[in-house]
Amino acid sequence: MGSRTSRKAGASEHTPARWVRWIQIAALGATVGLGLGFYFLLPRPLFHDPVSTVLFARDGQFLGAKIAADGQWRFPETDTCPRRFAAAAVAFEDKRFYRHIGLDPLAIVRAFWINVRAGKILSGASTLSMQVIRLSRQGQARTWTEKIREAVLTLRLEAGYDKNEILALYASHAPFGGNVVGLSAAAWRYFGRGPERLSWGEAALLAVLPNSPSLIHPGRNRDALKAKRDALLHRLHGLGLFDSTTLVLAKAETLPPKPLDLPRLAPHLLERLAREKPDGFSKTPSTLDAALQRQVLEVLAYHAPRLAGQGIANAAALVLHVPSGEVLAYAGNVESPDGAGSGDDGYAVDIITSPRSTGSLLKPFLYASLLSAGEILPGTLEPDIPSPIGGYAPRNFDRGYEGAVPAHMALQRSLNVPAVYMLRDYGIERFLQTLRRLGMTTADRGADDYGLSLILGGAEGTLWELASLYAGLAREALRFSDPAGGTGAPRSAFFSAHYLSREAPGDRFRPSGVTDASPRRDAAHSPIDPAGAWLTLQTMADLARPDQEKYWRSFSSSRWVAWKTGTSFGFRDAWAIGVTPEYAVAVWVGNASGQGRPGMTGMQVAAPLLFNIYDGLPATSLFPKPIGSLTRIPVCRQSGMRPSPLCPQIDSAWIPYAGLHTPPCPYHQLVHLAAKEDFRVHDDCENVVDMRHPAFFVLPPTQEWFYRQRHSDYKPLPPWRPDCEATRTSPEKNRSLALLYPRGPGKIYLPKGFGGEAGAAVFQAVHRNPKATVYWYLDQDFLGETVEFHELEVRPKPGRHRLLLIDDQGERLETGFEVLAR
Repeated sequence: MGSRTSRKAGASEHTPARWVRWIQIAALGATVGLGLGFYFLLPRPLFHDPVSTVLFARDGQFLGAKIAADGQWRFPETDTCPRRFAAAAVAFEDKRFYRHIGLDPLAIVRAFWINVRAGKILSGASTLSMQVIRLSRQGQARTWTEKIREAVLTLRLEAGYDKNEILALYASHAPFGGNVVGLSAAAWRYFGRGPERLSWGEAALLAVLPNSPSLIHPGRNRDALKAKRDALLHRLHGLGLFDSTTLVLAKAETLPPKPLDLPRLAPHLLERLAREKPDGFSKTPSTLDAALQRQVLEVLAYHAPRLAGQGIANAAALVLHVPSGEVLAYAGNVESPDGAGSGDDGYAVDIITSPRSTGSLLKPFLYASLLSAGEILPGTLEPDIPSPIGGYAPRNFDRGYEGAVPAHMALQRSLNVPAVYMLRDYGIERFLQTLRRLGMTTADRGADDYGLSLILGGAEGTLWELASLYAGLAREALRFSDPAGGTGAPRSAFFSAHYLSREAPGDRFRPSGVTDASPRRDAAHSPIDPAGAWLTLQTMADLARPDQEKYWRSFSSSRWVAWKTGTSFGFRDAWAIGVTPEYAVAVWVGNASGQGRPGMTGMQVAAPLLFNIYDGLPATSLFPKPIGSLTRIPVCRQSGMRPSPLCPQIDSAWIPYAGLHTPPCPYHQLVHLAAKEDFRVHDDCENVVDMRHPAFFVLPPTQEWFYRQRHSDYKPLPPWRPDCEATRTSPEKNRSLALLYPRGPGKIYLPKGFGGEAGAAVFQAVHRNPKATVYWYLDQDFLGETVEFHELEVRPKPGRHRLLLIDDQGERLETGFEVLAR
């Protein structure tokens, strides 16, 4: 019992009272609370002022800037402060900057003593750290309470930032006179160069300005400003930072007379950057090549007077690096020749992002899609005849027709009618889905809304997306398929271009190999495969180039470019886009207002700019043949299709593997002729043993009529022998008579003439035999007869009618139509 009692007493002697423990806990809590409060005292970020949007080239060259929302030239914060300005600022503002903790006791005592002796405030004790805090708290009243708050915040700043970071904050936010804030803006506005390239004289001048920013105004206090600068230069020389010669040269430098205009090398991209990246991305270098940007601007400026003479005010150009999708040059518009630049000529419009009618620019993607799907071969014959298709009557640009033309030649010559037939066969909705999968966001209407005019400019596209699509076609052609069908590229070669170096969707694209990180492409899910893309580009490279000036001919002999032009309805938009394995160049020419100009075609006004730009690019290579995606097969020379046993002349061609499933040539057929091969016969009127059975290349009558005018070697079918005519049965493809207009059951509209008289229609027909006579009947009424040229003017009344044609051999052709109105 005694020992137990003594232990309790000893414990009570050494254990603190309960109230003491509470004091200790409260003190600890207060300490922790003060510590946390001190830690979170400083806001992050420290500054919330709006900044200018600044555009730099890929190598750091300054391309331009847009003033901040508050009207100040305030560039984004920098992480470092240039050495010369840092030394000058420390020597002028805070010579013990690297030794104090944000508050300089010696400076405080010195300022207090000076001010007491003078009876007024003559000197301050602000360190650079305190000035950073003061700049971040602009608009606060200059009270003792505010000064204490600033002192505490200064200590917190010193605890959280190193000295170099504090100098960088000061340099980024100090005032430099007028509406110029920050060292970067001041260096460009006063000296036309970046802060890292400032001389000692320039750095000293800018170091004294935050203390007296009003001295920089032109014509005001110039001598005082120079005296301050020179005094600082002597101080810096005394610190041993440069020699006497540098001191003399620095003092001899003249003061800037007035703020300089900033560069305007990519104004439209700058506006786009400000619109799309308002949250600090303006510090990121762009992908632009400064030298190439200047070159493209020079090309546009060189052509501007010629275009202005034709009533064309605007032009734009975009250059992409094909493998990565990086934008190398961005000229959103061209300055008007008189230098107005912002008047009614539409220069402010960024054409690169403005939707415009695509003209013929989508034809290569339809052709490549059909090839990749195995639905045509390069030489497959496509109809080229005057035809209303689904209520739409396309016409070729030259108003002529070929009858039938190989698909690759239709693309080369940008023929409209074959393209419409190909779109009809491929499907409008299907092609719209293809375009959207490739990255065309502007094709946002329905298939019924576009109709077959989709392929001829019925859709709108931007220069940005169209250039990206053509670059994607080039990347697709650069894929190398292995025997197993895999490739070493990303899942899609089609992605949007990008102009900031931080965004690089194409960085992983490697045309020549497979990387472990690269997903393998599933060809079944891509509308265009390497073979289809390569064959399309080869066809585009064979397109004849403009030759009005000698440098194009020289270019043509030394450079390989796959290119395509486009012209919108009404001559409102002229396009030219070219691709090589390295570069995609896209050009638009026209009026931003949408006003058309007669003769303003892609070939005439856009192609010259395209090749002028390519002329300044490095030499390019050819697209290597994607052997793993192609196979070489025999094809019929005349039809371009897989040969049937009746095809007399066989060529060979590279095709996608999917093309192996295309049908054989249907145009070669056996024809039964009399012994002298001058008449067609059949077994009801001629002994079989006396017949001849040669193979003929036979086109449908309408196609044949136009085809024969372009191909003198075309051999038409002989006529039927008179005694065989009465009993023959002729399949549709062997008919001799065909209608051009009206074609099939349909509706026609006949407007009234200028004098109010009934309107007329010109009905047209063709016949295999140029000497045949055709008799015309309308609703059993005889209209007349035609020989050789089968055209007849008809004035039918509103309502339904039947048209009957009979040739002199008894072949009949009948169709119905409806006249809607007069």
